[in-house]
Amino acid sequence: MSNEPLRIGVPSKGRLSELAAELLADAGLKYRRQDRDLFARVKAGGGLDGPIDVTFLRTDDIPVLCAEGAIDIGVTGSDLVEEAGVNKAVADRPAVVTRMPLSMGGCRLAVCVPDASPVVTPKDLAGDRIATSFPHVTRAYLNSHGVSCHIVELTGSVEVMIALGVADAIVDLVETGSTLAANKLRILDTIGSYETVLIQNPATKHGALCDQIARRIEGVIIARGYSLLEYNVPEESLAEAEKITPGFSSPTVNRLEEQGWCAVRAMVKRGEVIGVMERLEKLGARAILETAIKNCRL
Repeated sequence: MSNEPLRIGVPSKGRLSELAAELLADAGLKYRRQDRDLFARVKAGGGLDGPIDVTFLRTDDIPVLCAEGAIDIGVTGSDLVEEAGVNKAVADRPAVVTRMPLSMGGCRLAVCVPDASPVVTPKDLAGDRIATSFPHVTRAYLNSHGVSCHIVELTGSVEVMIALGVADAIVDLVETGSTLAANKLRILDTIGSYETVLIQNPATKHGALCDQIARRIEGVIIARGYSLLEYNVPEESLAEAEKITPGFSSPTVNRLEEQGWCAVRAMVKRGEVIGVMERLEKLGARAILETAIKNCRL
């Protein structure tokens, strides 16, 4: 095994930086960043199979640096991976590997025009000026529709570019749509849906350690989607209760000292917990408790 530490690239600032730090900590990869240091060493121990450094980078640089081998794995947006073009192999470089989605930072990349614009189809954009921070994805989209436009490449906010007279349309990330409404814009078409992902350089020398880290993170992501539900139910209602809470594989059932009653434990999707609790209550279950799951292996 290489004596060089494995390097994990994470965003240096912003909400995604905080979420990445929390995710890695829950996966047993704890570190402390001093002021504006560019590197932090993951605390030794915890069953890790080698030294690990965390590198703090611009989010949009992480895909390129992973592809070039400066980092072994990284946390970034799938939109940035596509924009950088590193999701496709080239002559001197293999494509980066997307190990898994991280169930956060979901958004859409959309073509947006003013509410009053006569444009109704992508072909109506022919000859227009389009402002975007995603020039490569935008050009590929326009080419797929046989449309030629003038691309205004920007690195910051693009929503106001139409009002400033810089562009006739924009291509930008959309989450809730409130910013579009505030700028009197509407979505013409959605180019793609994206989210935060864990990526890996396929040529890394730390393949086994990358697998270990990915497995740990996967356990956290799965756990965040479930709660542990515990309840007592009359024995004659057990079969029906098991249909309501089948668990990940099957529920755990134990007999209570009180004759005719059973204790049940089962994993339930977090978004369904309240509805499931109500159904169990109507069935006659009692002492229904929800417990958060921090980590798991399934």
